Formats: sequence, C-alpha cells, structure tokens
Amino acid sequence: MNKGYKSTPLTFNRQAVRASASVTRQKNTIHGFTEVDISEPRRIMKEHYEKTGEKLSLTAYIVTCLARVLQEYPQFNSFIRRRRLILLDDVTVSVLVERELSGETVPEPFAIKQAQLKTFHQIQDELKEARKQPGNRLGNLGDLDWFRFIPGFLLRTFVRIADKNIKMAIRYGKIAVTAIGMFSKEPLWFIPHGSATVLVTVGSIGSKAVETDGNLVCREHLCLTVSFDHDIVDGAPAARFMNQFIETLKSGKLLAPQSF
Repeated sequence: MNKGYKSTPLTFNRQAVRASASVTRQKNTIHGFTEVDISEPRRIMKEHYEKTGEKLSLTAYIVTCLARVLQEYPQFNSFIRRRRLILLDDVTVSVLVERELSGETVPEPFAIKQAQLKTFHQIQDELKEARKQPGNRLGNLGDLDWFRFIPGFLLRTFVRIADKNIKMAIRYGKIAVTAIGMFSKEPLWFIPHGSATVLVTVGSIGSKAVETDGNLVCREHLCLTVSFDHDIVDGAPAARFMNQFIETLKSGKLLAPQSF
C-alpha cells in the first residue's frame, strides 16, 4: 500500500549541522547588511585571467581583506569563557567549504591560520588544497575524524563545550566566512547562524547603475551580511569596522602583484 510519503533516517552529517544550528541560534547576534562595489577587484581578476588563464578566488580575497582589517580590532578576535574575555593572538578564519560526503553535500569548516600574515595567493592556495582533499566523513578536513564517534544525542552538548574551549578557538578561530549565496543570480542576502564572533556571509553579485561624473555606469555589487556577537561587539564599533572592511574590499589593493 502506498502511504504517500517516504521516511529516511537523518545522517550523522545532517544531525551535526542541525545540532550546531540549534546551539548557535541562541546567541545574541546583530547583523549588518550591505552592498559593496567590487568592480575594481573584479576588473583586476578578469585581467589576470586574460593574461595568465588563472582564475582568482573571490572568497580568498574576502578572507584576505577581513583578516587585515581585523588586526586593528583585536577585541573582535575574541570570545567569552565564563566571565572572562579571551583575546586570541592570531586571526584564524574558518571558511565553510562545501564537500560531498557519503552522497550528500555538507559544509565543513577549514581554518586559515595566521590569516593576517598571509598574502591573497597563499590563502587562495590553501582553499584550493582544502577542496581537493579526499574523504567521506565529517571531520576529515579539520583532522577531527573522532568527531563521528560522538552519539547523536550528545552533539548539542559537544557544540556548546567546543564553543567555549580555548584550544578549539585557537585551532579554528572565532572569525568565519561562508559563501553560500554566490550561487544565486539575483540579489540575495542570508541571515546565518554561527558561533563566530564575526561571521561574514557572502551573497550574490549583481549589476547596478551608478552615477559617476554625471554619467550612469554599470558597477558590480556584492551582497554581504556581517554578523557580530553582541555580547562582545556593540553597534558603533561594528559600524566603524564595516566601513573599513568595505573600503578595503572596494579598493582591490590586496590583489596588487606584491600580494601574490
């Protein structure tokens, strides 16, 4: 008899994502939404491709700009443990990399360590290598193979403990970037869940007519959501950070030849 539906068990990968979202949605988060004119960096990327045949990564560029700006905001590179603020020495940026594990697509964090000291090209190479890494289990990318042995009912507890663990924070950082919206052809922003103190969610790229010197010109704009842990970051410093981050992105200066 046809019941009119199918029932399949949740995979461990999906349970882990669900547990993480359940814990992180309880955070006191504020979100900033913006559109960034990235015409200049996109022009540099296009010219580089025409000359060399190498495609440059927009995600790697965003990570590079983010890490450089964060050097001037040390309090943002921190987290609260008990009643103390733990400030991390290095800017480690976790980038969500989509991988196909056991037949399903799952986002997995890959840590770019000491990102504030690395060039764009170094960061791009690390991300390329991460996407090439084989594996069919959640945790392979971050050397956490043992993660899969945690019983499903303990996943939320593990996420809560890991969120306040100093060794885990040093290893994976408290800054994150996810580029899930870049697959859309329409203007698109996302409101994410995440344990990071600063989380940059990359949306889509769209063209907008902008008046320049009395003329209308078509410029490329990137939709961005930047989320902050409000327990650590207040609105005014968040706005100042956003301004500096946007100007750095727009300039394209970190794509200069010496950045390679």
